[in-house]
Amino acid sequence: MKISLCIPMYNEAKIAADTARTLWDAMAENRRRYGWDFEILFADDGSLDDCARRVRDVAAEGKGEIRVVGYEKNRGKGAAVREAVLSSDGDIVVYTDCDLAYGTDVIADAVLRYENGVDAVIGSRRLNGGGYEGYTLLRRIASAVYFGVLKIVGGFDLSDSQCGFKSFRGNVARKVFGKCQTNGFAFDFEVLLLAEKLGASITEMPVTIINHRASTVHVVRDSIRMVRDLIRIKKRVRRITFDV
Repeated sequence: MKISLCIPMYNEAKIAADTARTLWDAMAENRRRYGWDFEILFADDGSLDDCARRVRDVAAEGKGEIRVVGYEKNRGKGAAVREAVLSSDGDIVVYTDCDLAYGTDVIADAVLRYENGVDAVIGSRRLNGGGYEGYTLLRRIASAVYFGVLKIVGGFDLSDSQCGFKSFRGNVARKVFGKCQTNGFAFDFEVLLLAEKLGASITEMPVTIINHRASTVHVVRDSIRMVRDLIRIKKRVRRITFDV
């Protein structure tokens, strides 16, 4: 079995090389333990710094499973993840952020769950008490309101649609992302709606944020924007069909 790790990056020169080495080391250990082959695809979202070069330098250290894909003009996280997924060939496709907010142990945790026959395993910070460890009480309340609004509008039977750690069977991932058009942060909604329309079975797994970055989410403003985007995405997804 082959695992494809997809990492979107935009101006991540400060951490890109360390992330590449950390992921390669983790996947080399998984290969030793489980026999999994792997590839690590960094999708450069039109960065203005030299993060792509730094990742390629790591690949040149004898870590040939690492490669960089991307494009010159910044488009958004959704476009970067899509670029990596559609360039992948793994049996399982995993994507997470360049800061490795949830660590690397979650990768094997997710992949092992495919033994149960599911089509997608996605992370949720809301399935255990430690998912938001390190967050202030105000930020926890704000996040609960934010995700509550999005869940109601989206109609998702999922606790955390916006978690940055998700995985899919390779054929499902490439079918779904082949239909995606959303380039910004709302792409997660589109991915989940399309996966559900495809009939994919989705399960959640608990994750905990272990590497914190300052949040750029403005609860009121971004909730309104996300609701608007979600309504637009739902209308478009209704018109989409998948080949049998």
